[in-house]
Amino acid sequence: MKKADVAIVGGGIAGLTAAIYAAKAGKQTVLIEKQERMGGRAITNQKNGVYFNLGGHALYFGDAWETFREFGLSLQGNKPSIDAYGIWKGTLKTLPTNVRSLLATPLVSWKGKMEFAAWLAKFGNLDTRLYDRVSLREWIEGQIKDPMVRHIFYSLLRTASYVAAPDLQAAGPALRQLKNALRGVLYLDRGWGETVEELRQLASRLGVACLTDNKAVSIGHDQGKVNHVLCDNGMKIEARSIIIAAPLEEAYRLVPRAESTALHTWKEQAIPVTAACLDVALRRLPKPKQQFVYGIDQTVFLSNQSRAAYLSEDGSQVISLLKYQGEETNARQDLLELEQTLDLVQPGWRNELVAKQYLPKITVFHDFMHIKRKENPGPAVPEIEGLYVAGDWASHGELLVDAATASAKRAVQHILARTETEGIPEDEYGGAVSNL
Repeated sequence: MKKADVAIVGGGIAGLTAAIYAAKAGKQTVLIEKQERMGGRAITNQKNGVYFNLGGHALYFGDAWETFREFGLSLQGNKPSIDAYGIWKGTLKTLPTNVRSLLATPLVSWKGKMEFAAWLAKFGNLDTRLYDRVSLREWIEGQIKDPMVRHIFYSLLRTASYVAAPDLQAAGPALRQLKNALRGVLYLDRGWGETVEELRQLASRLGVACLTDNKAVSIGHDQGKVNHVLCDNGMKIEARSIIIAAPLEEAYRLVPRAESTALHTWKEQAIPVTAACLDVALRRLPKPKQQFVYGIDQTVFLSNQSRAAYLSEDGSQVISLLKYQGEETNARQDLLELEQTLDLVQPGWRNELVAKQYLPKITVFHDFMHIKRKENPGPAVPEIEGLYVAGDWASHGELLVDAATASAKRAVQHILARTETEGIPEDEYGGAVSNL
């Protein structure tokens, strides 16, 4: 039996963030990850000297960026140009992203341009929380008059949030995400793996015991309180506070009698979001100006991330394409659609191909704030004292990696508030982690 103040299951961004905050607060902390390396869906793979994330990743200037800055991470990379095209009826048209492109685009009538400009001007002061229980479609159809401006807003909001479900998606969080997106994004050098490694190193320096290649199989609890994490190798880690920073389905499986807890409600209301992702590295771009493209009448997106970040050892251009998926998916058809997008944007790309990665259905997040949601998950599982959740699905309105970091903070804050209220000695399990 090993002991710790806080045990965390899951070594992705949420788990690493929670571990760092817990350790900073003086808690002896154990982080348990079933894979050989930390990071979850934020890992980066190298192929032929090219750095591929698991699909298109961008760091918005939201909660995660603020958290990483607080941790002192280097966040090497740059903001890409926002000069963009839109795909409409099989052709590329200038997409309005600033005053110059708004005036130039043939997509929008003069009246529509005036409405679009007016919305961009007032967007910064928009109280988005008024629309947290309103669907995105209801907001767009009720607020925007020009049909093409509506199409463009659907495209912008879909791309910012990765969600292609306007009848379900709550408008408020999507609008907040678009406000962040309008500030620009950061593409990270060598992919997100560098940031994950910095998080791991920081956690280790703070004394976190990082146990990789250890699969948690159950969370022990008795008389309404947690007491341990059991791993498949027989290791048992005793802790009064446990954070599950793993996918929702996994969290449900880990907790005996989960059907009698809020985890059941959270699992039943969850609507996962998935995407098909195609990443290619090209020796050169056949069409150098066409690097950033939104689908307007189709749910695709293309970005040459190499225009802002170092992603290859030989100067290859790394392009990420996504198809935002609905309930029905078809791996072969989705790949065909993404390749046809490349044919349109970068004709002849196959002759320049250096490396390729296709992920036919990757989970972007396991739940999000939608109008069918009964309650926001976590941070505490109310029926089991000391049990907490964190991750992209434990969102209280945040999206993507912002949900991971924000939920991790909420979990640790609850732990600290509880231990302070109960007067639990800081060193109750002090020193025990070193035995790991």
